[in-house]
Amino acid sequence: MIDYSKYHNLSDLIFRVGLSLIFIIGGAGHLVREQMMLQRIEASPWLDLVNTLGSPVFFLQLSGIVFIMAGFGLLLGLRTRLSALALFVTLVPITFVIHIAPEHTGPLFKNIAILGALLHFFVRGGGGFSLDRR
Repeated sequence: MIDYSKYHNLSDLIFRVGLSLIFIIGGAGHLVREQMMLQRIEASPWLDLVNTLGSPVFFLQLSGIVFIMAGFGLLLGLRTRLSALALFVTLVPITFVIHIAPEHTGPLFKNIAILGALLHFFVRGGGGFSLDRR
């Protein structure tokens, strides 16, 4: 029988890096491709709710900043639990507003999987090769 435990630290690192890049690149997209992202919000069946809560531009910029900052935290394994929580709390309303629509079932389930991955890091921490372990 093969002992896979010797790969746990490397697996933690690969998982953390891959997940963090989704948020770092996505967050940059929120800030750089603002008009395209705002069009997605405007096409949402939940637009009235978003407008009731505040400015879509503000929410878009805030989510971009959180994605980038917490994404780097996750990448480095620095305050991993806090980073995962910030990303989770930011991703839930985005998933609700943008992806709960009949034509978005693929992205909806992708986000559900990402939320599960964030829950993993919130519960277990950064794991191998993380700054939290030092």
